[in-house]
Amino acid sequence: MANKLRRSRDNRWIAGVCGGIAEYFGLSPKIVRIICALLIMVYGSGLMLYIILAIFIPKEAAR
Repeated sequence: MANKLRRSRDNRWIAGVCGGIAEYFGLSPKIVRIICALLIMVYGSGLMLYIILAIFIPKEAAR
């Protein structure tokens, strides 16, 4: 079964977007959160991107 992009239920701080992206690509959630924070601080559009992803990426199914 192919790996699908979902918002994480386990690796979440706000909406689970960074945790879900990290699980999808096999990265550490800390690295993805740092990249997200840098995008928010440097460009400001990172926050808008995070909100859009939180709306459109479905939640991970309950276990």
